[in-house]
Amino acid sequence: MLNSALFSGLAVGQRAVHLRVIETTDLHQHLLPYDYYADRPLDGIGLAHAAHLIDAARAEAANALLFDNGDFLQGTPMGDLVAYEKGLREGDLHPVMAAMNALQFDAITLGNHEFNYGLDFLMKALTGAAFPVVSANLAVAKGADPRRDRTLVKPYVLLDRMLKDDLGHPHPIRIGIIGFAPPQVMNWDHSALEGRLQARDIVEAARAWVPEMREAGADLILALAHTGIGAARHSDGMENAAVPLARVAGLDALLTGHSHLMFPSPMFNDLPEVDVAAGTIAGKPAVMGGCWGAHIGVIDLLLMREAGEWRVLGTRSEVRSLSEGAGAGQPHAVSQVVASAHEETLQAIRRPVGQSDRALHSYFSHLGVTGSLQLVAEAQRDYVRARLRDPELSDLPILSAVAPFKAGGRNGPAGYTDVPKGPLALRHVADLYPFPNAIAALCLTGAEVIEWLERSASAYNQIRPGSTGTLLRDPDVPGYNFEVIDPLDVVFDLSQPARYGPDGTLADDRARRVVSVRMQGQPLDPQAQYILCTNSYRAGGAGAFVGARAANLVLADERVTRDILLGHIRQNGTGAEDAQRVQGARIRFKAMPGTSVIFETGPSARRYLDQIAAFHPEPRGLTRQGFLRLKLDLSDGA
Repeated sequence: MLNSALFSGLAVGQRAVHLRVIETTDLHQHLLPYDYYADRPLDGIGLAHAAHLIDAARAEAANALLFDNGDFLQGTPMGDLVAYEKGLREGDLHPVMAAMNALQFDAITLGNHEFNYGLDFLMKALTGAAFPVVSANLAVAKGADPRRDRTLVKPYVLLDRMLKDDLGHPHPIRIGIIGFAPPQVMNWDHSALEGRLQARDIVEAARAWVPEMREAGADLILALAHTGIGAARHSDGMENAAVPLARVAGLDALLTGHSHLMFPSPMFNDLPEVDVAAGTIAGKPAVMGGCWGAHIGVIDLLLMREAGEWRVLGTRSEVRSLSEGAGAGQPHAVSQVVASAHEETLQAIRRPVGQSDRALHSYFSHLGVTGSLQLVAEAQRDYVRARLRDPELSDLPILSAVAPFKAGGRNGPAGYTDVPKGPLALRHVADLYPFPNAIAALCLTGAEVIEWLERSASAYNQIRPGSTGTLLRDPDVPGYNFEVIDPLDVVFDLSQPARYGPDGTLADDRARRVVSVRMQGQPLDPQAQYILCTNSYRAGGAGAFVGARAANLVLADERVTRDILLGHIRQNGTGAEDAQRVQGARIRFKAMPGTSVIFETGPSARRYLDQIAAFHPEPRGLTRQGFLRLKLDLSDGA
C-alpha cells in the first residue's frame, strides 16, 4: 500500500488523492512465459505473467493508470511469424494489441524496435489498439518547429479522469500523456524509414509540446519516454535523454525504458541529478521497469487539489519483480487471447529446415569459439558476393562481421545460443540470429577495419599482467557490440586500456589492443579497401563503429539476414564438425605469464569445456545470478 510518509504535510481537513502509475516497457513481444528458441516454458517473463503484478498493483490503489513504454512489437518468433508469414489483413488483431487490450492499457508509446518490420506493418498493427498511441518526436513531415510537424501518431493525448480521494469522493483531473522515441531509429532502420519518417531531438520536442498541453488544460503531465538514463548534459539527438528531459518545465513524472534496466536501482547511484533513494531524476519521479515483462514499474503520486489546481505533494517509485507477485506461475486471462498465436508459433518453430553435423553455441564467443557466428558470416558473404555489381567492388576481398547476439549479460545465464547436433528447426535459425536485421555491406579501408576491431575489443576489461580474479568481459558492453570478422586472424593485448568506451566513444586515442590482424596469413593492409558484410542496424551507426556511415554503404538490401541464413543452411548445411573452432576468423590473446581471469558463461557450457582447453579452464561454481564462473589461464595466450 501507499507509504504513509507521502501524506506528511497535509493540513487538517485537506483531502489527499493517491494516483498510481504502472509501467511495462521493452516487452519485445514476450507475451507468454515461453522461450521459443529453446521450445520450453520460461517462468519469470511475459506480459501474461506480469499481468498478475498489474492486477495486484491496481487492487492496492483507488486510482491507477497503465502504460507501455515501447519496444513491444519485435523480439520473439511470434512477432516474426505475424510479420513475415501471416501478415495482417484488414480486421486482423495483432497478438500484442490483443493482450494489451485485454489488460486495458490507458496509452502506449513507440520504441525503436517498433519499426523493424517496416512502417506499413507497424501502422497496421496499431489499428487494433483500443487505447491512444503517442509519440511527439517522430514526424512524417517536419514543420518549422515541432508543433508544426505532421507527426506519425498523436504527439500527446489528454485523459479526463475522475480520481477518488481517501474518503471516496470524486475529483476531475486532466492528465496529459506524451511519448518519445530515440532519434537513432532513423539510423537503425534507415533503409525502411528513409524518405518516410523524420525524428527530432527528444528534449526539443518536449519543450515545444508540453506548454501546449498545459494550454489545453493538462493538470498533470506524464512522459512515456523510450529513452535510457544517461548524461545530465543535453546534446542534440542524444539517445539516453531521461535526465535533460526531466528538467523540462511542466513535466511531472517520467516512465523510462530502452536500456532494459531498472530504476530505482543502485546501478544509477553515481549519476548527476539522479536520486535513487527518492526515485527521482532532476527532482521528478521516474521509473524504469526492466524488460520482457519480468518486472513492472510503479510510481505513486500523492496529489491535492486546491483552488481548482492540482499539486504533487509526494511521490514514490519502485520496480516490482514477478517473483514477488501473487499469482506468479498461474495462467492469466491474457493467455487466452494469444493462445492461438502461440500454437501457430510452436508449429512454425518446429518445422524441419536442415541438419547440423555439430553443436552450435555462443558460450565461448568472446574466447574465439565462434562456430555459430562462422555460419552466419558465410551466409552473409555468399549473399553479398552475388550482388556486388560494380566491377570496382566485386574484386575486393570480402569480410563478414557478426556479433553473438545471445551472449549472456543482461539476458541472464540462459541467454545463449545453444543449437544441438542433429535436425535443425526454424527455431534454431532464430536462435542463431534472433533479430530481423536487413543485410548491408560497407566499403572500408584496412585501417577502418582495424578500428572496427578496436571497438569490439572494448568488450574486455583491462587485465593487469600477473593478476588473478579480474572479470574478462566488461559487463557494460553487450554481446551485440562485440564483432567477429571472418576470415581475419586477430590478436588482442588485454594488458592495454580500451581505445573505445562501452558506448563507442573514443576513450584513449593512444591505446591499442589490436596487436595484429592477418588475412590468409598476410597482414591486413591499412591502405587497401575491403567489403565488410554487416547488417542494417550496424551500418546505420548503431554501436558507433568506425566506418559505419552512409558514404561507405555499397549494399543495402531489404532481405533479412535470418532469411539469408535459412536459405544458406538449406542449400549448404552447417559445415564440418571441425569448423566449431572457426577456421577463418580467429580471436586470440597475447600471452600474459602468470595471469588468470574469471569468465562467466551459461552453466550448460560445461559440455564444451574441451573447446577452450588452451585456457586450462577451472570451474569455480555459479554466481548468484546462475552464471558458471570459469578460471582461465592467459599465460600461454590462446
